[in-house]
Amino acid sequence: MILAAGLGTRLRPLTERCPKALMPVGNRPLLDRNIEYLESYGVTEIIVNAHHLPGQLLDHVGQGERFQIPIHVRIEGEILGTGGGIRNVSDFWDEEPFIVMNGDILTDIDLGAAYAAHLTSGTSATLVLHSQEPFNQILLDSRKNVYDIGEQNVSGRLAFTGIHIISPEALAGIPQGRFSSIIEHYRELIISGKQIHGFLSEGHLWHDIGTLSSYFDANRVFTGTERFLLGDGCHVHPEAVLTDWVVLGESCVVERRSRIARSVIWDHVTVREGVKVVESVVTSHSEITQDVVGEIF
Repeated sequence: MILAAGLGTRLRPLTERCPKALMPVGNRPLLDRNIEYLESYGVTEIIVNAHHLPGQLLDHVGQGERFQIPIHVRIEGEILGTGGGIRNVSDFWDEEPFIVMNGDILTDIDLGAAYAAHLTSGTSATLVLHSQEPFNQILLDSRKNVYDIGEQNVSGRLAFTGIHIISPEALAGIPQGRFSSIIEHYRELIISGKQIHGFLSEGHLWHDIGTLSSYFDANRVFTGTERFLLGDGCHVHPEAVLTDWVVLGESCVVERRSRIARSVIWDHVTVREGVKVVESVVTSHSEITQDVVGEIF
């Protein structure tokens, strides 16, 4: 399951126009990158929950023709949170442990190793963890089970990556049709004496696309050593200047004497002659006729 029902409040105004799961990172929707990641580890079917701008997600997934495996969308009329969202698709699971990941992360964590660790742990859920200040709040005991989920950034604690492996019995106690947090549910299970395992991952790529700053960081990574990533059908005038790093979406036009630096340009954007775009995000089907610096356009 990919959790994609959030409102994306920290990414406004971008998420007022596009659900976070469909925002392009390196010229590909975040959702597509995560589907490809899950598929690479043998996942054979995926369900995505949706609440904010659900029509865009439905249109994007369509009949699944763009993907190699079946993709389903479950719309939440009222947002149900991480616990309620997982509980709301209980009919999707069989009796085997399943994978849930946040829809706003990008990673290459070894999911196969995490799944295997869950199977051998004998616990009802496994949280994939890493050290990521200032989000470290999970304390493991000597058996690598979660001992406490408490204050952030306390010495000896780890951060939740947004990926967990869950056995169906772990969903017992989550109310149907009501908002709830899966982390709060885990806290309740631990207090009641149930064991939640922690799998520590190290040396991996991981981006939380939850803020504008992290959105810029992730796009910059996907420009690679070339520093400039141009989508299909782009035309950059020979007298235009791209500096530092730039992502241009499909069918963009950059006219003469314009300058673009440290910016993400979505599809079908025209930057008119002599215009400067710096440290900005320009959304699709826009025409830039005056300088844009440090803005969302």
